[in-house]
Amino acid sequence: MNLLVTTFVFAILCCSSLVQSQTLTNSTSCPINYDYVRRIQWPTVDCRHSRDPTKTVTNSTTCCQTLLSVFGIGLAQHLKESSLFKLPDLATSSSCLSDFQMKLNSLSLPNNLASFCFDPMQFVISSNTCAAIQNLQDWRRKLGNKTVLDSSCQNDLSDLTSCDDCVAAGLAVHKQLNSMDGNSSHSSDCFYFVVLYAAGIVNELGPQSTGAVACTFGINFLPKSHKNTRSSLIYGLVGALVAVVVMSCFVGLYLWWDRKRKRENTDESGTDEFESTRPRRRPNTGSIWFKFHDLEKATDNFSSSNFIGRGGFGVVYKGVLSDGSVVAVKKIIDSEFEGNDDFCNEVEIISKLRHRNLVPLIGCCIHGEDEDYERRDDQRFLLYQYMSNGNLEDHLFPSMSRKPKLTWPQRKSIILDVAKGLAYLHYGVKPAIYHRDIKATNILLDSNMRARVADFGLAKQSREGQSHLTTRVAGTHGYLAPEYALYGQLTEKGDVYSFGVVILEIMCGRKALDLSCSDSRGFLITDWAWSLIKEGKLGHVLDPSLLGEGENSETMNPRGIMERFVLVGILCAHVMVALRPTIMDVLKMLEGDVEVPVIPDRPTPLGHPTFTGDGKSFNISPVLSGLQLQATDMLR
Repeated sequence: MNLLVTTFVFAILCCSSLVQSQTLTNSTSCPINYDYVRRIQWPTVDCRHSRDPTKTVTNSTTCCQTLLSVFGIGLAQHLKESSLFKLPDLATSSSCLSDFQMKLNSLSLPNNLASFCFDPMQFVISSNTCAAIQNLQDWRRKLGNKTVLDSSCQNDLSDLTSCDDCVAAGLAVHKQLNSMDGNSSHSSDCFYFVVLYAAGIVNELGPQSTGAVACTFGINFLPKSHKNTRSSLIYGLVGALVAVVVMSCFVGLYLWWDRKRKRENTDESGTDEFESTRPRRRPNTGSIWFKFHDLEKATDNFSSSNFIGRGGFGVVYKGVLSDGSVVAVKKIIDSEFEGNDDFCNEVEIISKLRHRNLVPLIGCCIHGEDEDYERRDDQRFLLYQYMSNGNLEDHLFPSMSRKPKLTWPQRKSIILDVAKGLAYLHYGVKPAIYHRDIKATNILLDSNMRARVADFGLAKQSREGQSHLTTRVAGTHGYLAPEYALYGQLTEKGDVYSFGVVILEIMCGRKALDLSCSDSRGFLITDWAWSLIKEGKLGHVLDPSLLGEGENSETMNPRGIMERFVLVGILCAHVMVALRPTIMDVLKMLEGDVEVPVIPDRPTPLGHPTFTGDGKSFNISPVLSGLQLQATDMLR
């Protein structure tokens, strides 16, 4: 009897242990299928070591950001299937990261990437997150059943216009969530939730579709080809070789016939029939190419009446194309292009950039390319969307034009628009693009007075492993960062410096640099504003037109916010590179998400303008007249 009881109890314990084991196994199994990690061609090079593929790359930030996007595709699919924005518990999160790492291992990537980049707790559901949202029910209770995301991100996002609309809607909802939550530390969670909702719930093609992957997660999506057997590969190569030979014969015959036909047409009519008013596309760039004849017709043979002005790297004319669209035609004069191939590569880069705060590229032209494609003296043109309200300088300094002075809401909107455009160039594309010539004349205003950054297409694109020192300095005096002007050091912080100068111009109503002052003194806005702020006269820096009189003055133009913008401009234009914020941090300060830190002191050799006592004239900064600071101090 005792033996029977003992056996019974042992059986119960075994069964109980088995049930617990099964429960634990079930609870720790990952609900996400990561097969897509091998199916899509994402930039695995971001996580490969240049010498040892088994080691994590030195630039781990880029790698981890890429992995977060790839991992997020699975989370979006999980949201679609379970209505949960994150994973239910720590064990499930750890299991999913383990499965994710196994897929990375199959791609011959380092075997510690998942643990290196992620903490399993960051993917676990918690009430201490964006607006306490945990599932779709919470989302809809906070935001309603329909948001702008639901209408803007539904269709195929591989279309650039659709993607742009979706991104704009996402930013609007992100701002709404941040306002609901009230805790700036949850801003990144809110952003992730917006991305997961747009890709997993709204987009009708699903989070693994080409458009959703490329637009919402920012990954270049290309389907991988399937592996073929050796025999199939041989047959395929032989077939392709035969096809190439046959096609070459046909192409040769066609080119001979086409050249003969054009020569006959030219002899008969004196004009080349191939000159067409219709734009044509080049397959190597994907951008619209125009014939020179089209540009002559659009600009009335580059008439002086259509001359807009001289911008960076060339002159600009207003033109009207045959379809009635108004464009700005820039004739490139001064550039670093070595030849037409270099120019086409640049067009290839900028034709892919789409952001509401960048001037859209419409097309381009190389005059003389049909005669000799590699001639370096060819005339090159870029066609941009025409901005009806001109550039910022025309509105900022009405004494130079007859336009009314900008209001505070307009100035605030312009500053934020430029910051968002720069943030896209620095962080929204890979590799990053450094503008190098941010200034008032390169900031254009559309019909709604929204700011768009121009001339970014002629900037330098940074590449991993490439030196950040350049022998040719592009830019404009007064806006140039000192380390770039003096030593050629090219980083994103150079654009931040120039943007800081633009902020001060907008808020102070004075030009960045004025060499016309009497007594051989020059005016530099950074030195002037710095000196007044050090004396506790921050209010004296603001444009008097912003400090209007009347009871509603403070309501319409809140002085505290305007002074914050001035301080951000001073911080951006700090002479020490390491003390300047990134453009993303700048955007957070401008929007009030984070406080502006105490402005650090300048090194004495740089911050030593001579104050005359009238608040109007200062000696020119040593940044332009010859710096005595050690190079190692400047570049750190």
